[in-house]
Order: sequence, then structure tokens, then C-alpha cells
Amino acid sequence: MDPLVVTAVLDEPAQSRLDALRRRHFPPERNHLDAHVTLFHALPGEHEAEVAAALTAAVRRAPPEAVVGAPRLLGRGVAFRVDAPELLALRADLARTFGAWLTPQDRGKRELHVTVQNKVPPDRARDLRAALAGEAPAPTAVVALGLWRYRGGPWEPVATFPFAEVTGNRAPAP
Repeated sequence: MDPLVVTAVLDEPAQSRLDALRRRHFPPERNHLDAHVTLFHALPGEHEAEVAAALTAAVRRAPPEAVVGAPRLLGRGVAFRVDAPELLALRADLARTFGAWLTPQDRGKRELHVTVQNKVPPDRARDLRAALAGEAPAPTAVVALGLWRYRGGPWEPVATFPFAEVTGNRAPAP
């Protein structure tokens, strides 16, 4: 069964900006997806129900805040760092839940980013990173978690899990 991918969904202004950069700078023949923040790259597809249950429980809180920070060079691409301590803590909780299912790549993940360019010559990547270096950090919110099925290139959406809004003393929605 095809593996599952879990992403963090950013608010609309940040998502639109990053999508536009990705469309402009990612090789079109390789660009099968919108811009995204991957939390887990490859959870076992046969555990979809358990993964969905864990994500449902994880979003019963206020949306984590994040800052889309400075661009960084990936060698053959460029990504924006995403600073989101609350989201990293949530990810760590989920990693404990998914424990035995984690690949080495998912076990070692300690930072978050959004790739806007990949699989290009290194000089093109350096030029884009230099062009984007002056952009100010952009505050955003993580509005949901996304669950996807990896289909060998394109991803198939499975479900979106919006974060609960917490107002005053009201409890998060179930």
C-alpha cells in the first residue's frame, strides 16, 4: 500500500505567496504539488485509520504560530525555513505515537521548511537564494494538518484536519 505523508497547512496569505514562488522556480515537469511543510514523509499506508485518529486528536488545540523565515540553499534548490516551536512539539508528540513506523528520515527530522525550488543546477539555486535573501520573515499560522497518499510523484489528498479555535474558556471542538 502506498505510504502516507503528513503536512502542516499554512494560512492563505503565506500559502499563496509560497505557491507562487514554487510555480515560478520549481521545474514544471517535477512540480506535482503546491508548496508544503512536510512533517512525516512515509508512514505506512495500511495504518491510515490510526494515523487519521492521531491527527484528529492532535488538532484539538489552537493553531500553532509560525514564521516563514530566511531562505536557505539546499544545494540544487532553495527552501524557506519555517520557525514553529509549537508545531515541532506537536510533531514530536506524533512521532512518539507513530514510533515504530518512522523511517530514518522521519526519525531524524528536527527542522521545518518549504521548498520553492529543487533539482536545478547549483548556480541557479544560489542565484535564487541571493534574490530572496532580503525578504522579511513572514508570520503565519498553521491552520490544519494534511494527510496525503504518496503516488510516486503526485500526492493524493486523503483528509485535512483543521485546528480548533480556542476562545476564552471554551474547549476545542471534538
